Amino acid sequence: MPDSHEPPPRTPRGPEATRRSHTITRGFARAPHRSLLRATGQIRSNADFDRPFVAICNSYVDIVPGHAHLQEMGRLVKEAVRAAGGVPFEFNTIGVDDGIVMGHDGMHYSLPSRELIADCVETMARAHCFDAMICIPNCDKIVPGMLMGAARVDLPTVFVSGGPMAAGVDAAGTKVDLVTVFEGVGQHATGAIDDARLAELERVGCPSCGSCAGMFTANSMNCLCEALGVALPFNGSALARTPEREALATRAAQAVLALLERGITFRDVVTARAIDNAVALDAAMGGSTNTVLHLLALAHEVGVEYPLARFGAVAELTPHLVKISPAWDGPRQWHMQDVHAAGGVPAVLAELARVPDVIDVAAPTVAGGTLADVIAAATNRNPACIRPAHDPHSTRGGLAVLEGTLAPRGAVVKVAAVEQHETTFTGPARVFDGEEAATQALVEGRIRAGDVVVVRYEGPRGGPGMREMLALTAMLKGMPLGERVALVTDGRFSGGTRGLCIGHVAPEAAAGGPIAALRDGDVIHIDLAARTIDVRLELSEIGTRLDALPPRGAKFATGWLARYHALVAGADRGAVLRVPTRVEFDHDPPARAPHTAPAAHRPHPEVSRV
Repeated sequence: MPDSHEPPPRTPRGPEATRRSHTITRGFARAPHRSLLRATGQIRSNADFDRPFVAICNSYVDIVPGHAHLQEMGRLVKEAVRAAGGVPFEFNTIGVDDGIVMGHDGMHYSLPSRELIADCVETMARAHCFDAMICIPNCDKIVPGMLMGAARVDLPTVFVSGGPMAAGVDAAGTKVDLVTVFEGVGQHATGAIDDARLAELERVGCPSCGSCAGMFTANSMNCLCEALGVALPFNGSALARTPEREALATRAAQAVLALLERGITFRDVVTARAIDNAVALDAAMGGSTNTVLHLLALAHEVGVEYPLARFGAVAELTPHLVKISPAWDGPRQWHMQDVHAAGGVPAVLAELARVPDVIDVAAPTVAGGTLADVIAAATNRNPACIRPAHDPHSTRGGLAVLEGTLAPRGAVVKVAAVEQHETTFTGPARVFDGEEAATQALVEGRIRAGDVVVVRYEGPRGGPGMREMLALTAMLKGMPLGERVALVTDGRFSGGTRGLCIGHVAPEAAAGGPIAALRDGDVIHIDLAARTIDVRLELSEIGTRLDALPPRGAKFATGWLARYHALVAGADRGAVLRVPTRVEFDHDPPARAPHTAPAAHRPHPEVSRV
């Protein structure tokens, strides 16, 4: 597919084959290299130069609760690698906490950080000639960034995440989580709860380290690693800092060295059908809409043509089996600890295997067998939590791709978190250029029941960075108004978002998509059953309006986000960075660049041809 990376050199197969690490350890000319390696303290004897060099790609950072404990996790993995016969070398990537950067300019950096992490993995693994790799991610963009980097270097690779936190419990014994706190802000704004209750939610909503307790982006991606075949069973559900999670770390070390022995690399496991399996699990569990971006980006990195339409087609065939927070299952709300107790991802996959043509059970996994082997050992211990295949919440998946005149290249919605009465909606557009303007209007009471709130110029390029809007959506849901409005954006939502919130509208406003032509009062019609989203305007009128739009300047003229704005592709392509075909240096940059730089507004060609 366009912009795909050159395939890396294949990993030599068999125990006696020349390893990549031999590039820096063999021969008299490598004496300086060996001297430096000895200085690291990881080489404990001459025999270590003959052992496999295993990269431990960690992501420990203090400010992300899902990663605050990964330093100790890294130590466990390193010890296990050495015990299994390898030589471990640990390095760290960056990590951005989506919850902490929510609702301010910091969120511009969240999705772009995925690309930096992928580049970091690629750089470290290729530069230092590692033979195999264990990735220790947990949250937000770190998991997909590592997946993308692993795809580029194509080493024998195993993923073992830090694990989810348990749900919090308030004084009344009710389970709560981070979304409860975000929605509490909206409830507090309307007077529904007082300062004391909001303070209680703040204290108990996130009770420990680990990824947040619901089916938000972090846990969605960690579960999908099991379906992709790159993680061991229960990677997505075993809680952080438990003996079971520690055992996974030990088994990951043994598994990666077994993969190296057999010459099985990342791309041997992650194929088009493996991505289909991940999409099916995603749809069955009602995962975060962010997973759509990340799976499309992963497909790009492994060189697989995987259009958004294929994602939608797989989701349509997949029954929705699990409703996890932020969704409600009637009066109950399940969390990852409940899914784990019920049998975890293996139990969900086992139910999906009963439905013809949904998953490929012959797909290989890093556990050493196939998905069929994982399924054979699975038990569904709580059919109320993980519905049997014959009794799903819906015969169609919990994620859906919409199309229509407002989104010619698609849009995404988490159907699993939409109540039945919200599945069809028609109303006038209330158009805002940016999240802040929409939030201010909500606080000031300028949003009314029946409105379709449109937040645009928040796409990959227009944002830039496609900021998440959990603060806005949670505030809406915390108000009585929340169930009587729809929200549409070319940006994206947190995995914790619930309600009729449609994101990833493509083409985005900054690329001249129809969403840029909207005005207050334009009637938008959403039909989730038909998988459509339309604006009741003639195509010729949309084209005329787009032609009349003035140029818009880029929000960042210098730094990383300026480069990101210039190179990023649309949401329908996973918001990957395009490889430029030509770089021109006309003159040196000014000593102090202006805050904005002009950027031509180019209408989407499907509209401009009308």
